[in-house]
Amino acid sequence: MAYETIIVEIEDHIALVKLNRPDAMNALNDTLLAELADVLTAAQKNDKVRCIVVAGTEKYFAAGADIKMMSDKSFVDVFMGDLFGAETAAIARVRKPIIAAVSGYALGGGCELAMMCDFIICSDTAKFGQPEINLGVIAGLGGTQRLTRAIGKAKAMDMNLTGRFMDAEEAERAGLVSRVVPAKKLMEEAMAAAGKIAEKSMISVMAVKESVNRSFETTLAEGMLFERRLFFSMFSTEDQNEGMTAFLEKREAQFRDR
Repeated sequence: MAYETIIVEIEDHIALVKLNRPDAMNALNDTLLAELADVLTAAQKNDKVRCIVVAGTEKYFAAGADIKMMSDKSFVDVFMGDLFGAETAAIARVRKPIIAAVSGYALGGGCELAMMCDFIICSDTAKFGQPEINLGVIAGLGGTQRLTRAIGKAKAMDMNLTGRFMDAEEAERAGLVSRVVPAKKLMEEAMAAAGKIAEKSMISVMAVKESVNRSFETTLAEGMLFERRLFFSMFSTEDQNEGMTAFLEKREAQFRDR
């Protein structure tokens, strides 16, 4: 299917989704987010896809939400229309792992989109920020919530109140990104990580994603119980038997998602 604002490539069980609004530095508008939600939902249903990578260009992942699209809207417009609500909810429902490959600017909605993914691999040129304060508004797609959970109150307050940018080194140090690589190797690294995930049992992969995400929604005691119950449930699968047998036999496991 052809899309207006994104490019999709599926190969070796990996769906590579490239944001494609070059004239707007990949700024997020309703079309882009709707198409992205559609693609990710389709990838979730596609048995050939085992991992997803979302990327921009070398110079920018996404420069923010589209100001031109929003500037004339009123409170009633955005409230009654629940601006971006349905699309971001659809992205959050995707159970397969999503890696954000970030190079260059990931600002405002771009930073928030990267945080909607399960982890971020970025280039050494990446810059993250929540500069909405400069527009007389605040972040609306997770910039005060996911960012605070990722890097803590002090840094989240700093970025949201001053609008300053965080470079790749600080982002890794703060825990916003999982690793930093040279810009020329970003896609190679992201696709290699996706490839490693694609080799695993999809049952275990989705259980890991569900369990880690659960840790943000509950107490430690309840989270530990949830994790332990999921761990126990793995013993009802053929993949658990295959994985442990392969380990004992010193061979590669052949998972079948059963």
